[in-house]
Amino acid sequence: MVPGAVYSHEDAPNNPTDAAKMGKTPYQEAIGSLMYASVATRPNITFTVSTLLQFLKNPGITHWEAVKRTFRYLSGTKAYQLTYGAESNDLIGYTDADGANQEHRCTISGNVFLIDGGVVSWSSRKQELVTLSTAEAKYVAATHAAKEAIWLRKLILELFPVPATPMPLYCDNQAALALASVDNYHAHTKHIDVQYHFIRDVIKKGSISLIYCSTEDMTADTLTKPLPKWKTTLHNLSLGLHRICRGVAELAPPETEEGCHSNVEHPEAQGLAYASSA
Repeated sequence: MVPGAVYSHEDAPNNPTDAAKMGKTPYQEAIGSLMYASVATRPNITFTVSTLLQFLKNPGITHWEAVKRTFRYLSGTKAYQLTYGAESNDLIGYTDADGANQEHRCTISGNVFLIDGGVVSWSSRKQELVTLSTAEAKYVAATHAAKEAIWLRKLILELFPVPATPMPLYCDNQAALALASVDNYHAHTKHIDVQYHFIRDVIKKGSISLIYCSTEDMTADTLTKPLPKWKTTLHNLSLGLHRICRGVAELAPPETEEGCHSNVEHPEAQGLAYASSA
């Protein structure tokens, strides 16, 4: 998506000519194809797809151009696949939220969970309430991420019985961390529904550990807003999306003239990660 781009229902066809033109475009079919990709192996387009889904009933030319832009992006990055093994770590999570910059004025929550340098679960969705501050928005997003973290943690403990330790969940807002860690009354937060204080109990029981990280390192940022190209590329690598050549991804990618990474015959010497077949 173009950074700063805003799509609304006002972009819908406002004359018979545009309406007839849009009636011939396979907008719904295209969105269905993009949904399949975003759910299966391309978390980096999830925010775009969830945004364009809002206009299925009456899409406009602007929305159709955004869909075609997304397909061009996928075509240009079709050599990138989800990979695992770039790092060696247990389940870790990132949670983020973006301010109400869309016409519905609701915050977008995003979260990702990674194992061994590759994402295994991701989400980008509109919050069901209008929040009054950034801290509140990220607090609510952290609560939703905590619910997903608990389920993933239980699943992993069933598959790989290891000592249960708090799962690190990273957030880039100090106020949200303080609100989740300390059960205190404050005039600016007394209106928050009780259900969103669930994360306090989860932290107290030791299921997750909410940790601060800088905005620059927030991997879930790509699931909440359009980003410039350099930042999108950076977060793609953080998600585990690497360029694949001959089934192998090089983590520090010097490229040959043929567009493939060099020395792929010796992955153990190059620090390579193998791609998922999904």
